[in-house]
Amino acid sequence: MDRLDRIMKTSFGLQTVTKLLTGAAALASWGLQAELTEPSQAELQGYKALFKPALLPLSDQPRSAVDQAKVDLGRALYYDARLSKDDSISCNSCHNLEAYGVDNEQFSPGVGGHLGGRNSPTSYNAYAHIAQFWDGRASTVEEQAKGPILNPVEMAMPSAEAVIKKLKGIEGYEEMFEKAFPESDKPMNYNHVGLAIGAFERNLTTPSRFDQFLNGSNDALSAQELKGARVFVTKGCVSCHSGTLLGGQTYQKLGAVKAWPSDKDTGRFEVTKSEADKMMFKVPSLRNVEKTGPYFHDGSSKTLADAVEKMAWHQLGQKLSDAETDALVAFLKSLTGEIPSDYIAKPELPGESADFGDFDSF
Repeated sequence: MDRLDRIMKTSFGLQTVTKLLTGAAALASWGLQAELTEPSQAELQGYKALFKPALLPLSDQPRSAVDQAKVDLGRALYYDARLSKDDSISCNSCHNLEAYGVDNEQFSPGVGGHLGGRNSPTSYNAYAHIAQFWDGRASTVEEQAKGPILNPVEMAMPSAEAVIKKLKGIEGYEEMFEKAFPESDKPMNYNHVGLAIGAFERNLTTPSRFDQFLNGSNDALSAQELKGARVFVTKGCVSCHSGTLLGGQTYQKLGAVKAWPSDKDTGRFEVTKSEADKMMFKVPSLRNVEKTGPYFHDGSSKTLADAVEKMAWHQLGQKLSDAETDALVAFLKSLTGEIPSDYIAKPELPGESADFGDFDSF
């Protein structure tokens, strides 16, 4: 278990969420309003309690030789478009690591130009979420990584067996799998594809100036950003977007107060078939939100300001003033972190694949 795993496991859960919400209520009880003035020192300490601990950089942490081999294999697989049916789509196509883990498209194109039905979330900081995908249908990044490869709209490989046969035809991958899974009598298997990609993704964290603030440096945020923090807390945004990632830890009904414009996508209901889960979606983390538009599962907001105003209306039943929106956007921009450029650098991929013909025949 790495450092952020330990942090996340001790930072969330029912007891902690209760404390966070109690903290928010306490702030309101102090008579604080969403005034566009800078918070006091006492208020700032209260805010920090809602979002601690700070996010840690993990890309340069020491690893064993085997763990490093898993990360190296996962990095290669993440970038390799040969994991798709026609060698055109990689994980990085939709989750571009140089663009904060997204492609900035409303819906991502897959093999043959087919469009997915939901906006592609960022892969940065994703491993610390409660689950993966908007509907939480995969519990870990390792499990999530295996889905798009076999999805007919995304990477469109016909079967796990076809993936492994294709990888075996690429010179260099067999050795990489053997190094990454030395205790396995069958190192090249589809589950290990997911484990390797997950090992790489588990170090994709993006600390920002906001973490400097959490660690005690109030000067890390501008006066406007601090005003935005006050609006964020007193308006009630923290009821869903709290903790280290400012979200990613709960499911909430979209349109909790004012109905969402479209109920065509019913969210988690499609996984659980429970009426209580209709229009329930995983609350996204707000880390790097400045860079990850368009927003929401349906990509319906092109700008961060529009997304902020929609959330205030549909989730809280409130209309924001222009000044409040501006302050909130300024605060959210303080969550834009530093991309670990060395860690995400595209590696030289193993040799070209042999020609296996039509993978629909597998």
